Amino acid sequence: MARKMKDSGIEWIGEIPEGWRTINPKALFTQRKDKAQKGERQLTSSQQYGILYQDDYMELTGSKVVTVEKDFDILKHVEAGDFVISMRSFQGGLEYSTKSGAISSAYVMLVPNLELVYPRFYRWLLKSSVYIDALQRTTNMVRDGQAMRYSNFAQVRLFTLPLDEQKSRADFLDLECSSIDKILFKTRSSIEEYKKLKQTVITQAVTKGVRGEREMKDSGVEWIGEIPKEFNPVQLKFFCKLITDGTHFSPTTVENGWPYITAGDVHGIGLDYNSAKRISEEDFQLLVAQGCQPLKGDVLLVKDGATTGRVGFVDSDTPCVILSSVAMLRPADNADGHYLMYLLASDFLQKQILVSMAGSAMPRTTLTKLTKYIGLLPPLHEQKEIANYLDAKCAEIDKLIAKKEQLVKELESYKKSLIYEVVTGKREV
Repeated sequence: MARKMKDSGIEWIGEIPEGWRTINPKALFTQRKDKAQKGERQLTSSQQYGILYQDDYMELTGSKVVTVEKDFDILKHVEAGDFVISMRSFQGGLEYSTKSGAISSAYVMLVPNLELVYPRFYRWLLKSSVYIDALQRTTNMVRDGQAMRYSNFAQVRLFTLPLDEQKSRADFLDLECSSIDKILFKTRSSIEEYKKLKQTVITQAVTKGVRGEREMKDSGVEWIGEIPKEFNPVQLKFFCKLITDGTHFSPTTVENGWPYITAGDVHGIGLDYNSAKRISEEDFQLLVAQGCQPLKGDVLLVKDGATTGRVGFVDSDTPCVILSSVAMLRPADNADGHYLMYLLASDFLQKQILVSMAGSAMPRTTLTKLTKYIGLLPPLHEQKEIANYLDAKCAEIDKLIAKKEQLVKELESYKKSLIYEVVTGKREV
């Protein structure tokens, strides 16, 4: 028999079982204001890993965090069992700490009332997407670095239910979500393997050709080995009529205008003009006059930022202009644009880009470096042969990746809805 439900009177919660009641969050969690004591191990908050000791976090992620060496009294004390409001709680919810230690004074510690709170249940509730949405609505200044306060937390009304039911629901979510997470891990790992396979196929084709047995010669590159005797290692400037980049100023974006291509719009064959930013006619014409307009057949390469080295191919006559973070390579008469795109995407070129960035404070290459990278230049008809082969092979692999990515989306959506239904009582367990 279906359980009787009632309206909670709270938008983000919706209906809850009749035996549950809404409650002021201050009745469930009080604020801990203890200062840290000298010598306590320092903690850091992570949405992915929760609350960790700083040295463990740095070892796990390879990231560095700021450690307080003096003025230790500016830190706050965290007790194992506390919930923590961090600077990023508006993005990922509240974290539960299984460790005691010291943490940034910007954070807020919450002590659960164990007569009403079974912590494992509220761990799920306070990191659920619906709760995070409700928390975001408590401030009109949500942004990176926003310090959320106890007052924000207190504005989001919660609910309580019998402790034994909290435990059974937490047990259910622990088990079900663990199973989902295992499938997600395997699926994401499979996606990464397909991406590696694609990279291997591209590198093999542009360094060995696609004709099977043939006369070879030493490439002069140890990890590449031999290359077909018709392939000539030459600098990229000999592939291109033009190697340039886009504008160094940021035009004002408008709702309806001309596409303005940034690093995020560069990804493989074709540009997604629908998602690109738009600029005015006046700015567009100014940038066209400055030579920032790619043409059909050009190859684009991201030259700075987190996606440095990502490549794309312009397969449309749709007018657009590019940002300075994007380099534009216009193939010469002896080069095929499709082949050039695959060459730039291959490990043969990507490793040169990576080596040239060693020691830089941020990932970036330059036009000067780009002209000097070495590429392999087969005869034009063979470039087209390689490009056609890779178009077909990469399309097959991309289909497999797309299926896996769709499965990830469906599993993530199911997990999200499952957590919501269980923590708000809409699903029996």
